[in-house]
Amino acid sequence: MSTTDVTAAPARPEPQPDRGGGDRGPGRLRASFDKHWYAWAMVLPTVVVLGALVLAPLVQGIYQSFTDLNEGNQRDTICTKTLGGGTECEPNPDKAKFVGLKNYTDVLTGERGRFWMQFTNTIVWTIACVFFHFTIGLGLAVMLNRNFRGRSLYRVLLIVPWAVPAFVSAFAWKFLFNPKFGLINSTLEHLGMNGVEWFNHRWTAMFAAIVTNVWLGVPFMMVALLGGLQSINQDLYEAASIDGASPWQRFRNITLPGLRPVSSTVILLGTIWTFNMFPIIYFVTGGQPAGETEILVTGAFRAAFEGVRNYSLAATYGVMILSLLMVYASFYRRALRKQGEVF
Repeated sequence: MSTTDVTAAPARPEPQPDRGGGDRGPGRLRASFDKHWYAWAMVLPTVVVLGALVLAPLVQGIYQSFTDLNEGNQRDTICTKTLGGGTECEPNPDKAKFVGLKNYTDVLTGERGRFWMQFTNTIVWTIACVFFHFTIGLGLAVMLNRNFRGRSLYRVLLIVPWAVPAFVSAFAWKFLFNPKFGLINSTLEHLGMNGVEWFNHRWTAMFAAIVTNVWLGVPFMMVALLGGLQSINQDLYEAASIDGASPWQRFRNITLPGLRPVSSTVILLGTIWTFNMFPIIYFVTGGQPAGETEILVTGAFRAAFEGVRNYSLAATYGVMILSLLMVYASFYRRALRKQGEVF
């Protein structure tokens, strides 16, 4: 009797997932590139442009903040014309050099610039503008979310300030606040009150700038919050009305929680934009009186482009502005996470 011995081949062990990390980074990256090469190709130009326009200047600015670079020592050589018509060049003995944290200590101690006054102005300016942007924008959004005659016309009219260039609005409001010829002082005088020298005092000049920026920023908040209102389920309002909830209770318990995802985003964006809002301060107050209404971003501009241009001081201002905003954004994000919001 013949028998055939059949020996089963040993089963190949299934590959186990690599749980230890190992050298899988380059392999995963290559696999992703092979599978999604078209996406990488489309993203690459954007990455290159951002690297050239954002990352490279940022790195250069951070480096310059640790030097004493200014208008007088930025050149490596000094060239002068000779009597024969030629040019002689020699090394610059006062070439910019690395100074470490000296710029930061000088700014924070007040030896150079007016950091703390500008920081206080920036905080007051940002809080006041964002508060009125949000509250007025929310009120207008709630009003425009209702059905009434002429709603479309009101929407267009309220968006007009957003469509006008910021510098045009700044010049218009500066004329309105003009102490001699402005409409605001003329109205006060017709009402039997004395006109105000708006730009001769720190807080009246800041008030004029805040009013201008509120007029410019409310339309954005209104449009964003109006979109958030229209995404709230109307059945919730109907159910609350049936249960006898008052308008204030519906607003507090339905509208505000429903707007939380939108409002958290627009408040963060509004804070960052207002913190760096250069044209309103520069064109409306011009820093008057005597630079007492400057904010950090205008202080950086004047250090870099006015008088003896101090590029290292301007770079120091820029790094500190970026650091403050990053700290604010991190704390803001952490607060939202504690409230259950994903941002």
